Amino acid sequence: MIHLNAHELFNKIKNKEVSALELTNAFITHSKKTNAVLNSYNLITEEIAINTANRVDKKIATGEKLEIFEGVPIAIKDNICIEDIETTCSSKILEGFKPPYNATIIEKLNAMNMPIIGKTNMDEFAMGSSTETSFYGVSKNPWDISTVPGGSSGGSAVAVASGQAPLSIGSDTGGSIRQPASFCGIVGVKPTYGRISRYGLMAFASSLDQIGPFSKTVEDSAHLLNILCGYDFRDSTSQNVKAEDFTRDLNRSIKGIKVAIPKELYNSSLSKEVKDYYDQLINKLSNEGIIFEEIELPSLKYALSTYYIIAPAEASSNLSRYDGVRYGYRSENANSLIEMMTKSRSEGFGDEVKRRILIGNYVLSSGYYDAYYKKAQQVRTLIKEDYKKAFETYDVILSPTTPTPAFKPGEKTANPLEMYLNDIMTIPVNLAGLPAISIPCGMVNNLPMGLQLTGNVFEESKLLGISNQLEKILCFKLNNSFIEGVL
Repeated sequence: MIHLNAHELFNKIKNKEVSALELTNAFITHSKKTNAVLNSYNLITEEIAINTANRVDKKIATGEKLEIFEGVPIAIKDNICIEDIETTCSSKILEGFKPPYNATIIEKLNAMNMPIIGKTNMDEFAMGSSTETSFYGVSKNPWDISTVPGGSSGGSAVAVASGQAPLSIGSDTGGSIRQPASFCGIVGVKPTYGRISRYGLMAFASSLDQIGPFSKTVEDSAHLLNILCGYDFRDSTSQNVKAEDFTRDLNRSIKGIKVAIPKELYNSSLSKEVKDYYDQLINKLSNEGIIFEEIELPSLKYALSTYYIIAPAEASSNLSRYDGVRYGYRSENANSLIEMMTKSRSEGFGDEVKRRILIGNYVLSSGYYDAYYKKAQQVRTLIKEDYKKAFETYDVILSPTTPTPAFKPGEKTANPLEMYLNDIMTIPVNLAGLPAISIPCGMVNNLPMGLQLTGNVFEESKLLGISNQLEKILCFKLNNSFIEGVL
């Protein structure tokens, strides 16, 4: 049963083939059994999940109609607040912290009676591409446990790919949903900036962060977006746009659509093996009546540098609240207030977080602000304009999601720049605030690879429709050998 996607599971609940409680218990049991190997959960919230499942079964018993995905379990990234449930951002500095409120998306999921299985592992404060910066240790890729699952939402991707949950939630600042989705062979969606409320999401870089779903199918992600999206007055960046049904274009034909391939993302930075694979893939899709054209987006070559100025600058501001005074970890080896704050931050934050705080403080400091931060914001505007011009002609923009398949722990940690380059395909989308999706498209070196499709602002329905049709053509199958091996 845990092999099934969310839509199939919901139909089984609705048709009384299985109770919500039976289903939830199946996922909890499997999660407990596999978490010792995969390290995908920081915390399994069994009591919350069971209480929610019982509410669904009571509705069924009284003949009430279920809304879609009621009773379907879901996992939540550990940087999203759940009232009275430990939420750590996988950082020592927040160990033991229990928020006094729910994030907006948790309120929405609770309203839909979706059992929350647990809080998933992640790179510390979402800073990383492999979950190796987590205070709780690296998560493992279920396709090959000697490789990383990607990051920062690595635990959320592993939960879906390994059958621990049919759906999960992550956050995406520079590719942190799409990159692990690619590594783990599942679907990951980053909506338009402001589509989903960030209220209750612990901030990394506020102008870039966006919550989004992981799922086994594009259709499941479309239905979950219907639940998650909407204006929230508590989030000043929330976009007050008309509600829509993200499933409306799922069956629309893609024959004749125009797809752009940016030279800047599809070039010599890809290994010959990876590039040859995507060349074959594009030829296959061309036979389906899709029109591919190579274009230039000149500003994209500056995207990585721009991101690693803006994101650390915003992080240095957002993380200043963790000072050992108000909440979180406090050093006991201090003799003064200043020493206590310094030691709390030094002992509580990991190396990557401290590195980005230092970079952020530097680029915002007097004498360097104009040279770095202001210039980066100007380049960001150019990136937005290049994308805007491209969407005047093309329906979507296509690229690999990542330049390589999943790598091994320790392979890139010694060289931070090499690790940062792993997000080179995904970062431009966040800088422009656009919606994008990664769908699994095949295997390289016996590991999954993802296809990234980027759409215009607020055109998620169109993007999901195209992705759904490509999913049918590509016929990628999730690996169930890990699930079968532990059952």
